[in-house]
Amino acid sequence: MPRAVQLHTEVSGSGPVSVVLLHGLFGSASNLMSVARSLESHFTVVRMDLRNHGKSAHSDQMDIPVMAEDVIAAMDVLEMPCAHFLGHSLGGKVAMQVAITHPERVKRLIVADIAPVRYGRGHDAIITSLLALELRSLKNREQADQLLTKSVPEVAIRQFLLKNLMRDGKDGWAWRMNLPVIAELYDNLRDAPSAEPFDGPTLFIRGELSGYIRDENRAPMMRQFPNMYFETIANAGHWLHAEYPLIFNGLVNEFLRADGAA
Repeated sequence: MPRAVQLHTEVSGSGPVSVVLLHGLFGSASNLMSVARSLESHFTVVRMDLRNHGKSAHSDQMDIPVMAEDVIAAMDVLEMPCAHFLGHSLGGKVAMQVAITHPERVKRLIVADIAPVRYGRGHDAIITSLLALELRSLKNREQADQLLTKSVPEVAIRQFLLKNLMRDGKDGWAWRMNLPVIAELYDNLRDAPSAEPFDGPTLFIRGELSGYIRDENRAPMMRQFPNMYFETIANAGHWLHAEYPLIFNGLVNEFLRADGAA
């Protein structure tokens, strides 16, 4: 079993129950800041950078099970016996894996716009475009944005991706994320979490316009998460928490505080 790596964590709030927030592919803990702020008055909120992302340690090993073990190791460091979990996209897969392999550590689980299934190669174009950027000759972020325009036409997605650029010395640039390993092991990240069931309360939130959770995914979701609730945010895409924060955060708070769960 590969060793867990040290994850960068950011803690806010001071409630008696903790909530762990896990971001998606190419992201970082900062992506879920608005969700964290909506929870801080009732919970201790822990945002984590997944391995090879953000400020967390880099590793040449990367798959859903080992990323789940990273999260458990981070909880141990924080002396956190259990917590609610919320994961978006890849973070949702990792959160599901934590719940499946360590159910005693998960009180309630929220999965945002991802299903427990193996996905296609939807990020190939983005990965190829990022690898093609000549960082040594890059002058500034604006130039990087222009170079990505043809392959990544959506402005918001380019801005999100380019948050990973950081200064490397006086004039150079580098990726904060471990892009070569993410590219090499992308197939591992497409995998579904383990198939064992998790019986705890679980909420799936889908964006109506996103293709990540399809109607045919509902049956396997219910088999694996029998205590499942399901919500759809109208007109929302994959970035539902950023597109409709009031609705998303309302659903999250209602679910986590139901029946005195907080």
